[in-house]
Amino acid sequence: MDARASRYHDTYARWQRDPEGFWGEAACEIDWIEQPKKVFDKDAGVYGRWFTGGVVNTCWNAVDRHVKAGRGAQTAVIYDSPITNSQRKLSYSELLTEVSTLAAMLGDLGVAKGDRVILYMPMVPEALIGMLACARIGAIHSVVFGGFAAKELATRIDDAKPKLILSASCGIEPGRVVKYKPLLDQAIELSKFKPPHVLILQRPQEQCELTPGRDHDWAALREKAIVAKKSADCVPVLSTDPLYILYTSGTTGIPKGVVRDNGGHLVALKWSMKNLYGIEPGEVWWSASDVGWVVGHSYIVYAPLFHGCTTILYEGKPVGTPDPGAFWRVISEHGAVAMFTAPTAFRAIKKEDPNAKFLAKYDMSKFRTLFLAGERADPDTVKWAEDTLKVPIVDHWWQTETGWCIAGNPVGLGLLPVKHGSATVPMPGYEIHVLDEGGKKLPANKTGSIAVKLPLPPSNFPTLWMQDDRFKESYLTQFPGYYATADAGFIDDDGYVYVMGRTDDIINVAGHRLSTGGMEEVLSSHKDVAECAVIGMKDELKGEVPCGFIVLKAGVNRPPSEIEKEIVALVREKIGPVAAFKIAITVPRLPKTRSGKILRGTMKKIADGDAFNMPATIDDPVILDEIGNALKGKGVGA
Repeated sequence: MDARASRYHDTYARWQRDPEGFWGEAACEIDWIEQPKKVFDKDAGVYGRWFTGGVVNTCWNAVDRHVKAGRGAQTAVIYDSPITNSQRKLSYSELLTEVSTLAAMLGDLGVAKGDRVILYMPMVPEALIGMLACARIGAIHSVVFGGFAAKELATRIDDAKPKLILSASCGIEPGRVVKYKPLLDQAIELSKFKPPHVLILQRPQEQCELTPGRDHDWAALREKAIVAKKSADCVPVLSTDPLYILYTSGTTGIPKGVVRDNGGHLVALKWSMKNLYGIEPGEVWWSASDVGWVVGHSYIVYAPLFHGCTTILYEGKPVGTPDPGAFWRVISEHGAVAMFTAPTAFRAIKKEDPNAKFLAKYDMSKFRTLFLAGERADPDTVKWAEDTLKVPIVDHWWQTETGWCIAGNPVGLGLLPVKHGSATVPMPGYEIHVLDEGGKKLPANKTGSIAVKLPLPPSNFPTLWMQDDRFKESYLTQFPGYYATADAGFIDDDGYVYVMGRTDDIINVAGHRLSTGGMEEVLSSHKDVAECAVIGMKDELKGEVPCGFIVLKAGVNRPPSEIEKEIVALVREKIGPVAAFKIAITVPRLPKTRSGKILRGTMKKIADGDAFNMPATIDDPVILDEIGNALKGKGVGA
């Protein structure tokens, strides 16, 4: 991995010299109905808009154009569900039939260009088909993670005001069926806005009652539409028209609807598949996420289909469906060349199978790269994955708001040397600075707030749904001329970006600003630790003190108290007494969202004795009681 062999520096410099020329060239990879009048219009929107005047259709670029180019027989989607013990493959031609049929069904239910459709769906092909059907007719989709709490779904219904909700009778988790319909009914009851129509996919594991006059049976309507040979053509939309709204939690409790437009999204995602991920059309790509998250939108559904790849839609877990070899089976069975998942998934595999015994069962010969994102990839997990898989492990950093990578290691341009703990370098389009509280640029290796100089590149959100003022206030006012990422970190002498955690994960210990991410790095380096989380706890004397939670690897037989003492000594050795690190607590598991993010903020509130709301996306609420009891066992917390 010689930096001189990579085309990255030349490519990034070309973007810096001529941003419009760079993105104008990338836009040639897209089928436009009408070419954009301007690549970038600085006077449009809040900070400018990309590809203004262009007319396009996202679904055409994802499906139709591949069929037209003679590749209709190629597999577009592989659905693999160890939870239901089923698989299904759709070719590009079959996908086109399904999408155009559903798009016609949506039209029959009164959905037209500019209308909103909420999807509240499990990980089944119909979720992907639903998203593409909306894009086909110019409707704006908003996917809400299946099984999300009724109150949270209600706030999104009120904000988006959908003409239709696409849902299913249930989702399926290991060992349990999650009934969606009661949650959906409750959400509609709670919401002020009442959607006129709901389309329900009845799954064999749980049939639900339909509400007369409002609910429709998906399979029955589809059958009628197919018999009647109904089909909908692609509707032309402006490049700057919204493709989707994806809600991210707001600090006020009112969700923030991140808007993604059609043109910029198409251009940046298509560019990323080859240049960042190093994937060729026709190859099998797997993003082990959920369509409810931004990663699922960008890299299960849209980018691989724009690029003409085969995308895997996986309804399962990294462990327990049925064992820690689940990921290796999928890669081997379907011939995936690359995979994108969260570091949490690999920590789970490492915990259950630290010596990777399950890997030996599978042929991984086609597999060449593992990409990690979603939360910080601690160096110990990255090293374990490198030693286990013997392929490059690429940590990269991006956000719901950006829709694609901010900083990464561009496989397609030639890998740069890997530095454990770093997301590597900024992608073209992103000029990253680290700022102090006053907005002043910090020198190399100094931790501060990471900000991106405006304008943001294509595919980044132009605003929040119907909330321009809140968009400016939340993201653009803290550092004028910049987008505030709310992530903290530093840039080293080689220009490598280190994202250490959210800005609220920087704790102030007796006037010293310390990164909890840096401490977590030390904790995870201990040979017996599978995963960990560090929070800042209120302290009368020092303001805050760190508290570390550790989950031990399977098969560790030493007393936890012994390991806890070693961890305290390790932090003292690696970071120093300034960290005031004295509390390490062994717990059986950490509270997480369903996408695998550790709920550090909620853990902090428990430790501080503050009131907290049950996070809507929590995987298992019982874990919060376990955390509270573990803290009490140490004589701290509420």
